[in-house]
Amino acid sequence: MRKLKLREGVDLANLFGPHDLHLKMIEGELQVRMAARGDEITLHGQPESVLRAEHILRELADWTRTYYELKPDDISRAIRATEEQRDIPLKPFTFSASALPTKKGHVNPKTPNQQTYLEAINKSDLVIAIGPAGTGKTYLAMAMALAALTQKQVSRIILARPAVEAGEHLGFLPGDLFAKVHPYLRPLYDALYTMMDIDRANRLLERGEIEIAPLAFMRGRTLDDAFVILDEAQNATTEQMKMFLTRLGLNSKAIVTGDITQIDLPDSQKSGLAQIADILLNIEGIQFVYFSEQDVVRHRLVKEIIKAYDRFEQQSSTSPRKTSSGPSTVSLNHHSGSDINGQGPTL
Repeated sequence: MRKLKLREGVDLANLFGPHDLHLKMIEGELQVRMAARGDEITLHGQPESVLRAEHILRELADWTRTYYELKPDDISRAIRATEEQRDIPLKPFTFSASALPTKKGHVNPKTPNQQTYLEAINKSDLVIAIGPAGTGKTYLAMAMALAALTQKQVSRIILARPAVEAGEHLGFLPGDLFAKVHPYLRPLYDALYTMMDIDRANRLLERGEIEIAPLAFMRGRTLDDAFVILDEAQNATTEQMKMFLTRLGLNSKAIVTGDITQIDLPDSQKSGLAQIADILLNIEGIQFVYFSEQDVVRHRLVKEIIKAYDRFEQQSSTSPRKTSSGPSTVSLNHHSGSDINGQGPTL
């Protein structure tokens, strides 16, 4: 049992939340019991969990003394941030200094690695973010890109993705070139539309201030005065990665994101993202940020799913694997009704 005496000036209603919701969230996640009497909180539970809960409450209490209005999201990110380091300072993950404006309000980094990621994007012209799905790699990069465009730091945003089948053989796809590549680029459109009104986004797309394109369309270009994001970079081959990285022009910034545990390339092709750390290590102006399941900000089950797959892969790593031809890189041509896995220029 420990007793926490709160400092003078703490907004108890703000700290505890409506109907003590914030306290209940901490109790449920950390498996502790808390009883509040005035400005004193008594905590019961396992010593490590009690110390962690006490640290979170102290940090949150200080925020209320500056008239910061706590929300359930703040409680969740505080709990998540202390999973690996119990006494880590929490202020950088919620204060407005790191906030990025979007149509849904301000985007704040929610974990230490997300904070490091935003700082890296501010400082470096090339940032490589590697980690599992749901850790905010693309979302935060998109928010930074839109902030840079809005503040006229760059004149355009370019969003690129390798057009590679994710484990399925899609086969015949009708339509023109746009119709064929659009399914592969849809996630980038979805991310964009979560950041701003659809009408404004479409106007920027029509004017070319925002461009969404397959990675192969970057070949031969020089990308000046641009904020460039390569998403799903684990599906870029070594040659494609080199091509993309050498497109960077004057007053431009590039962000490369991907998850090397979800490579959809055929076995005969190497992932450019998996090799990039060895190739570009210790080059000034290039920064690597590595995310883990601790940074997952989607549904809580996503983190548990990632952990479960990691355990399964570790257990089966010594077992013989079946060989597979794997998915193929998408081939396209301008003729309506062409086979997406048939002849034509490879993206």
